[in-house]
Amino acid sequence: MDTALLEVFLEVARRESFTAAAGSLGYTQSAISRQIAVLESSVGGPLFDRLPRGVRLTEEGRALVPHATAVVGRLRAAVADVRAVRTLGGGGLRIGAIPTADMALIPRAIAKFRRAHPAVVVTHTEGLTRGLVVDVREGDLDLAVVGTAHPEPAFEGVHLRKLMDDALSVALPLGHRLAARDMLSLADLEGENWIAGQPRTQDTLIAGVQDSDFRPQIPYVVLEWSAKQGFVAAGLGVTLVPTLAAASVRSDVVVVALDPQEVTPRSVFVATPEGVEDSAAVAAFLELLRVAALDR
Repeated sequence: MDTALLEVFLEVARRESFTAAAGSLGYTQSAISRQIAVLESSVGGPLFDRLPRGVRLTEEGRALVPHATAVVGRLRAAVADVRAVRTLGGGGLRIGAIPTADMALIPRAIAKFRRAHPAVVVTHTEGLTRGLVVDVREGDLDLAVVGTAHPEPAFEGVHLRKLMDDALSVALPLGHRLAARDMLSLADLEGENWIAGQPRTQDTLIAGVQDSDFRPQIPYVVLEWSAKQGFVAAGLGVTLVPTLAAASVRSDVVVVALDPQEVTPRSVFVATPEGVEDSAAVAAFLELLRVAALDR
C-alpha cells in the first residue's frame, strides 16, 4: 500500500470532498478520485459514500482512519528526524578516545559541541587505541581519537586524519637525581624502572623512544594514568607523559622534556569508518577537535 494514498485518504476524510482535497493537495479532482479508488481496491472495500455534494466515510473508512493517521504520522516523524540529523537539530554522536585525550582535549571539544548543538545526544567511551579502532570499524563509534608511536599507522577499515603530534616527556618523583634538568636523553634514563600500561614495550608509548641501545625494564604495568603518577610519586619508577596529559600532572611529580632528536612524538589521529561519509555531527565535532588541538 502506497503511503501517499493514505495521505490523500486522510485529506479527503478531513474535508469530506474530493474537490476540496484536490485543491489542498495540488491534484485534479479526477486524480483524487482515481487514487481513492486504488486504495479501496487495496483494502477490499469502499472507504467513502459518494453523495450528491461531497463524500462521507463508510464504516470501513472509519476503521482505516486511525491506522492511516498512525502510519502517516510515523512517516512524517521519520522525515523530520532525518532532516534534524542533517541540520544538527537531533540525532546522536558516539565518541571514543584514549585516556590522555580525555584529560582536556575531548572534554573541551564536547562542551563546545553541546553548547552549539544541544539537541544532539553525545555519548563517550574511553579505551585503548586498538579497541577503539575496532569499535569504529564495526560501527559502534562514529569517531575516536587514537594515538600511536607510528606516524603512518595501518589500521584496517578506518580512515585516519592527523590531529596533532604529541611530544613526550618523562615523569619523575620529587627529589629524583634528574628532576632539576631541563631536558633528558635516553642515556640519562639508563637503569630506571619504567611504569607502562602494557608489558610489551611495542604496545606502549615507549615504542616511540626505543633505539638499538635502549631497553627499558617494565616491572609495573599500570593502566590508569592517575595510578601511574602514584607509582612515580612513590619512587617506584618513571613513566612517559604525553603533552595531552601534562596539565594534569600531580604536584609531587616532576615532568622533564625528552630530547626531541631521540624521541619520536606520538601521532594522534581521529579515526572514522572507512568509506563512510561524515555526518553533520561528525564534521562539526572534527572542526572543534582541530581547534582544541591548536589551543591546548
